[in-house]
Amino acid sequence: MEPRRRERRVIAVAGAAALVAVGLNIAFSVVAAHRRRKRRELPGFTAQVNLSAAEIKKLADHIIAKAKETYDSVAAVPLDKVSFENVVVPLAELDALQFPLVQACVLPRMVSPSEDVRKASADAEKRLDSHFVLRRQREDVYRVIKEFAEKGERIGPEATRFLECLVKEFERNGVKLSQSKRKEMEKLKSHIDELNLRYLQNLSDFTKFLLLSEDELAGMPFEFLKDLEKADGKVKVPLTSYHATPILEHCKVGSTRKQIAVAYGQKSGKDNLGILENLVQLRHKFARLLGYANYADFAVEPRMPKKSRKVLEFLEEMSEQLDDVANRELSVLKDLKMKEEGDAQFGMEDLLYYIKRAEEFKVDIDIGEIKKYFPVSLVISGMLKMFQDLFALRFDEIKDAEVWHDTVRVFSVWDASSSDLLGYFFLDVFAREGKYAHTCVVTLQNGCLCSNGTRKVPAAVLLSQCPKEFDGNSALLRFPEVVRIFHEFSHVVHHISNRASFSRFSSLRLEGDFAEIPSLLLENWCYESISLKMMSGFHQDITKSITSDACQSLKRRRDLFAGLKMKQEILLCLVDQIIHSSENVDIDALIKELHPKVMLGIPLLEGTSPASCFPRIAIGYDAVCYSYIWSEVFAADLFVSKFKDDLLNQHAGLRFRNKVLAPGGSRDSLDIISDYLGREPSLQPFIQSKTRNSL
Repeated sequence: MEPRRRERRVIAVAGAAALVAVGLNIAFSVVAAHRRRKRRELPGFTAQVNLSAAEIKKLADHIIAKAKETYDSVAAVPLDKVSFENVVVPLAELDALQFPLVQACVLPRMVSPSEDVRKASADAEKRLDSHFVLRRQREDVYRVIKEFAEKGERIGPEATRFLECLVKEFERNGVKLSQSKRKEMEKLKSHIDELNLRYLQNLSDFTKFLLLSEDELAGMPFEFLKDLEKADGKVKVPLTSYHATPILEHCKVGSTRKQIAVAYGQKSGKDNLGILENLVQLRHKFARLLGYANYADFAVEPRMPKKSRKVLEFLEEMSEQLDDVANRELSVLKDLKMKEEGDAQFGMEDLLYYIKRAEEFKVDIDIGEIKKYFPVSLVISGMLKMFQDLFALRFDEIKDAEVWHDTVRVFSVWDASSSDLLGYFFLDVFAREGKYAHTCVVTLQNGCLCSNGTRKVPAAVLLSQCPKEFDGNSALLRFPEVVRIFHEFSHVVHHISNRASFSRFSSLRLEGDFAEIPSLLLENWCYESISLKMMSGFHQDITKSITSDACQSLKRRRDLFAGLKMKQEILLCLVDQIIHSSENVDIDALIKELHPKVMLGIPLLEGTSPASCFPRIAIGYDAVCYSYIWSEVFAADLFVSKFKDDLLNQHAGLRFRNKVLAPGGSRDSLDIISDYLGREPSLQPFIQSKTRNSL
């Protein structure tokens, strides 16, 4: 059988079997409940979105039992009998079947109005997470998969990539280790988790404050001061980011800014620094057990750079390329300080304050007043229209679909030219009690190819916490909230545009650095007049959109002092990458050495320890803090090269949808972008945009 035909066959089998399994194997109570509701069914969509607590538990039980059955079946295949049909097909089928079922269990934790349902969902998520960890460590299953992989049978590029992902996933979870080394790995993971929690707990438990007089807080708004507790004729200023950042931005007294910056920079100092040093050593041990030279190589391997050395080279080149623009920016800030405070040394405590002062001179806009041009309903409708126009899509609202709350809206997505159904999205954007507090996207179902040539379509949810309408008037959004919702809806469109054949390569299950690139690219539309006018209208007269001058001011505000701001990010990313790629690094000494080099001679504040209050290094982004900067650079190249001169060019948008969004994880992300650009991505468009727009 030809490799391409065989690949289509596995996906057809997997997709068809998954749909049959959904119909036959789900617990009867779940199916019965769905029938009771008698809501409109969505073709190609199998996820349940409104389960009870009992149904969630039963569904989680079913998922675990079905996965064990499939894994036992694959493990039982004799090594001399391994084939595409008895190894790859069942695992591809399982992935296609179980993803929407798992999401049906875990989504309610974030959205359900019922506390009991949210608790049942959280419990199910813990059980499923534990189950997934155990199944990725099954040596008997890995042995069968590896045997088939080593046969080298031609099975087509996407099926080959699926097989490679399976092998690598098992190996990164320690399946090749001896029992004793596997126990050692588990102990290391447990110790790392414990230290992660201690680091975060130290930050959350930190309750110190400074006593400051109102004179020492000159320049602070009344709204800030009135909420502070009084003591001995002074006010208590807690050392939290919520309190420290406004003081560093607005306080006119340089000595107060320095006092706050030093005290905040010493937050959980020695304790957390010691914890971080231990964490780094444990991570190195963990990575070496798995055969990696250091932890950074382990963390970066599944991402676009592949190697830590490439990340370091990228960050160092970025820092060097930004020197000229950052030096010009720093010169402006030093001149402002000279005029306001005289001949005093410029320190890190001055950075936010004088950037804010420069904004007042250089940007003629009141960011608080501008919200009057962004009623929620208008932002949403304008955003939907813009994405339809740019990407040749059609969104149709479905009024009677099953939802978990009466404020949730459901849309089908169609290709505007072919009228093919591409997927669905749910908008759950209004605030309510018990709901997840941040703006994000949750995938409900991945797309995959089915036996009759049709597709099981992708579906996603956009969650936000927009204020509700009041007295029939649409609530207003602050401009950063507009950008955030636009960014996250870009993820929705990315997900629904995906045309990968395997469920494993649908969704946003991509190299971590690539997942953010399309959304960061599309954020540019939030700063251009033609698209901003589509999403805006004065709240008392929506026919009056935001002015072109205001649009330009918003763009200037974004780009002002971009070089210095990026330099601060690069510094922390370099620290993260160096300590996770080298042995026995003195973290404090490293920061003291790097700080003046990266920050153009500005020394580290004496006595501070930034690594002690930078949780991204400790947990969640360890060794991959660079990722967002990487994505910004790629997004800038895509914008300048393909969209800047014609923002609503549907031909360009459709080509981007088909060439960059559609492949999903079925191909290497760097290859996808390089093929689309016709060359390797470049750093220069990003640097040039910062050089041109910063001042």
